[in-house]
Amino acid sequence: MTVDRERNALTRGTTPRRQLMAAAALAPVLAGAGTGIARADSGSAGSGGQGLLQPLPTAESDWTDVASELGRSGGVRRRMLYHTDFTRRDLDVVSYGIKIQPSFALGSHVAFVRYSDDSSLLMGDLVVTEDELQRVSDALAAHGVGQTAIHKHLLSQTPDIWWTHVHAHGHDPVRMARGIRAAIDCTTTPGPRPEGEPEESPVDLDTKGIDEALGTPGVDHEGIYKSIFLRSETMTHDGRVLPQGLAATTALNFQPLGGGKAAMNGDIAMIGSEVQDVLVALRKNGINLVTLHNHGLMDEPRLFFFHLWAVGDAVKIAKALRPAVAATLVEPVGSHRK
Repeated sequence: MTVDRERNALTRGTTPRRQLMAAAALAPVLAGAGTGIARADSGSAGSGGQGLLQPLPTAESDWTDVASELGRSGGVRRRMLYHTDFTRRDLDVVSYGIKIQPSFALGSHVAFVRYSDDSSLLMGDLVVTEDELQRVSDALAAHGVGQTAIHKHLLSQTPDIWWTHVHAHGHDPVRMARGIRAAIDCTTTPGPRPEGEPEESPVDLDTKGIDEALGTPGVDHEGIYKSIFLRSETMTHDGRVLPQGLAATTALNFQPLGGGKAAMNGDIAMIGSEVQDVLVALRKNGINLVTLHNHGLMDEPRLFFFHLWAVGDAVKIAKALRPAVAATLVEPVGSHRK
């Protein structure tokens, strides 16, 4: 099925054939059969065949015990995602001779979602050194937290850094948080930034030019300029509807290098039929490819991600990225902010 046909089907409100096939494949799951995905307890994640589980709005107060177990507070995004950062400010990473700022590409994070059957879903991405990777994997497995991807976001880096995506679901989010904390404790990840500690200076880039080139307002986060897009279609995973943006985000990060120049690192989320068009658009416009892979195991529609790298004039890089982003079914995150 081509990208245009899939978009037309979504616009008309019809269901592509592969989604119908996926629904049939999910039937045993919804009836309570095992899935092979790590569960943090023995509770069934299905809904007895009555349909997909829907995410529920939550507040920070609903996640107090999770925050306590993680050892730091998080925040609720888009009313449904309880999100916590574990930025690797302890690492001194260099890629292609450029010192990588922690907020640019070294941000471990996890998100929790509550569902209508009172179960919870955990997804996230942990930044680990090559020396830490096996210990982290063992700690996650010991606590029932699965790994769904292990890959690189950067090339030609020192020290060697890996990114592992994590996943769990069940009726005990505190146990899930305990597993994440155990994995974090296998690394030298620092504690939360002390209150009142100054952050990096404002981003030194032509942010208006970047916004115009990409067609969306970005955000300044600790000196890094971020342009974010969300997949437009409804995403599901193992019988659950995912809140928009969870595990389905295109994120383009710009680290200032002075004189209007930047290093760009990020990823583009795609369905299979979009991959080749995106690849051609990226290379035609001089954007370097780092990896092509999945972040999840049972997402529907199936998503793939390109991780990217470029160095040069920030606005020119943004203009070079625009055709690749336009080849995917995404929308700017701006309209979904609080």
